Amino acid sequence: MLTINGQFPGPTIYARKGDLVIVDVINRAGHNITIHWHGVKMPRYPWTDGPEFVTQCPISPGTRFRQRVVLSDEEGTLWWHAHSEWSRASVYGALIILPERNQPYPFPKPHAEVPILLGEWWNSDVQEVMEEFLATGGDPNISDAFLINGQPGDLYPCSRQDTYRLTVEFGRTYLIRMVNAVMNNIMFFRIANHNITVVGSDAAYTKQFSSDYITISPGQTIDFLLVANQPPSHYYMASRVYASAGNFDNTTTTGILQYAGNYTIPSSPPLPTFPAFNDTSSSVNFTTRLRSLANAKYPIDVPLNVTDILFFTLSINTRPCPLNASCDGPRDERFLASVNNVTMVLPRTDILQAYYRNISGVYQNDFPDNPPFPFNYTQFFVPIDLWRPQDGTAVNILDYNATVELVFQGTNTVAGVDHPMHLHGYSFYVVGSGLGNFNNVTDPPRYNLVDPPLMETIAVPVNGWTAIRFQANNPGVWFLHCHFERHVSWGMGMVFIVKNGNGPNATMLPPPPDMPRC
Repeated sequence: MLTINGQFPGPTIYARKGDLVIVDVINRAGHNITIHWHGVKMPRYPWTDGPEFVTQCPISPGTRFRQRVVLSDEEGTLWWHAHSEWSRASVYGALIILPERNQPYPFPKPHAEVPILLGEWWNSDVQEVMEEFLATGGDPNISDAFLINGQPGDLYPCSRQDTYRLTVEFGRTYLIRMVNAVMNNIMFFRIANHNITVVGSDAAYTKQFSSDYITISPGQTIDFLLVANQPPSHYYMASRVYASAGNFDNTTTTGILQYAGNYTIPSSPPLPTFPAFNDTSSSVNFTTRLRSLANAKYPIDVPLNVTDILFFTLSINTRPCPLNASCDGPRDERFLASVNNVTMVLPRTDILQAYYRNISGVYQNDFPDNPPFPFNYTQFFVPIDLWRPQDGTAVNILDYNATVELVFQGTNTVAGVDHPMHLHGYSFYVVGSGLGNFNNVTDPPRYNLVDPPLMETIAVPVNGWTAIRFQANNPGVWFLHCHFERHVSWGMGMVFIVKNGNGPNATMLPPPPDMPRC
């Protein structure tokens, strides 16, 4: 039972690969809520996937909704979070999916497993923060602190006694299950004087590699092994922003890695150094090191014969304010965001219900496969007339079992920035990426089709591109959006509808009887 009543972060949920998890969500808060099971594919059952007005109407205060969390091939660390307005700032928790019983990890069993969730905190009511920037058309106020397992750390003046501490024994190995629940930032993470070994991301195992830092996008999870092999003492674990553009909180959140035993505790633990805030190469280089295991026990299945080739531009946009009014965005205009120049407008009846029940007038079937007009997407200055998006509630329809290649292209309209893109209902293979404009002649021959990482959230680099592939074998309605909360609030999202196939095992299941109503 999951009760929305202020526990922060929320409870960690444990399950095994292939389990069916039943969660009763009881809303004892004062506003609407939905819960998304981030990274769970929910095969043929989008009804409890969670995004507000896409696959469900919100759970209103004083009501409940029983959610079926249908696990399939996921194994590792995922998480759950609110998917309504900005509620996920404080409504989230880890979802840990263990191997099937009597099955080992593809690495030596660790001494212990530890969830570490990176979060964010505003001293103001986060709902008011959201309402203010949407009303003014500008950027949201930056947060007042970042968090490690709910605590800012002792570099801030407010939580010295409550700083998160992880006690380790010398010589032992620990599996750290990291979640980035931060609202608007990719984060660097590092432990002073310690290297780590990455073993998984987004509930899929990876080839092992050693690093002295981590780059992790909002929505992403990373599993890594930490060997307690330094002289027993106290060491800071710390996290701060990687930001290629825009306003951001430049503070550092800390926890303390403390060794068990008798020793002189330092007056101030060593603090790790970080790449520069805008060090794109450090961010990209870490992410591109991720590779699937691609062995007999953990094979890959990259679509090789692609039937649907899609090209989606990701843009920050502006629009003039109403006559005799000014906004807080660039040139006194209003910030928006778009995919293929379409700014998503959420309907008041959820798209899944409209699709399932053939309700007309809720959405259009014409989301474009390509941007409406090509231009030099990453040139130094994009002309202002290309900053203007079109509003729309549109879906892109895929046939069942279509094999899809989707290239995300960042643009420099207004300003270029990274975009951590998340696809509901699917994991996908990240087969390529690069800086600048995608070239459909020279770039595809360099794709990695041998051991690409299997992910469901991927950071498209600033003024760059990322190519993914997946097979559309999960019928239903599935949201695709940027996981920077301000970007999705501005409209950087779209919806795929995957049609039913032939036979009962290729058909979307019916809704539960207690679906919330709009």
